[in-house]
Amino acid sequence: MTTRDEVREFLVTRRARVTPEMVGLPPGGSRRVPGLRRGEVAILAGVSVEYYTKLERGDLRGVSDEVLEAIASALRMDEAERSHLFDLARTANVGTRPRRRPAPRASVRPSLLHLVDAITEGAAVLGNPRGDIVAANALGRALYDPVYRSQPDAVGYPRFIFLDPASRAFYPDWDEIADSSVASMRTVAGRNPFDKSITDLVGELSTRSEEFRTRWARHDVRLHIEGIKRVNHPVVGVLELEYNVMALPADEDLGLTVYTAAPDSGSAEKLALLASWWASERASLAHAETVTER
Repeated sequence: MTTRDEVREFLVTRRARVTPEMVGLPPGGSRRVPGLRRGEVAILAGVSVEYYTKLERGDLRGVSDEVLEAIASALRMDEAERSHLFDLARTANVGTRPRRRPAPRASVRPSLLHLVDAITEGAAVLGNPRGDIVAANALGRALYDPVYRSQPDAVGYPRFIFLDPASRAFYPDWDEIADSSVASMRTVAGRNPFDKSITDLVGELSTRSEEFRTRWARHDVRLHIEGIKRVNHPVVGVLELEYNVMALPADEDLGLTVYTAAPDSGSAEKLALLASWWASERASLAHAETVTER
């Protein structure tokens, strides 16, 4: 899909969600399509119908920040949607040639790995824009053990969620997790439209999963910053965890997510049990390797 197609589909799907009543306009009789008419969006944004039609057809070349802000306001976009619109406009104005980006690091900086391992009260996971797990502390490895078992080589959330039936048992709120995963990936794709690893993953999941394909067509976006996540771990049962995502300015292609449980909660007790279980698992594995070497 070209940038023009992305722009067109994004604006059309956002317009379809906004009713006249939401913006203080009269219903205006029967409507062929849901949501606002183009002319109504143009009035709300303070631009001509012809100009808005040009934008919705996918042409964001030369559009000013003020107009983008007005369009975002007219379509009642949230922060993630507004940022996505600006990302699409930036791509449209640099053309179709990929911008030169710094090459990804061959390995994670040792000091960053030390930081991840130093987090002992929560599950710490280092991830990249594609949703791959790059590194994790002991508790993070224990928490996502089913994901690691599902993908012995490259470990990532999207493939686990959409290609492994075990994900539905692991995530009690699977539909919500699936929605969030696709919306986050759509946001990342908007920021990195020329990243082949992302477009290849989208292509693979679109081909192999109807659940993914349906969600991708919605053009929903979200900022993955903080929230609550429930997982049903096969060892300790259901945990309700708070998570916070921290940007790493020195490693723009990585993010650190830390999962914690409310103090004195059942989930906190289960996290402690999970840590003990994983320590035992590692000890058993080390012993088995020693016996094998003999």
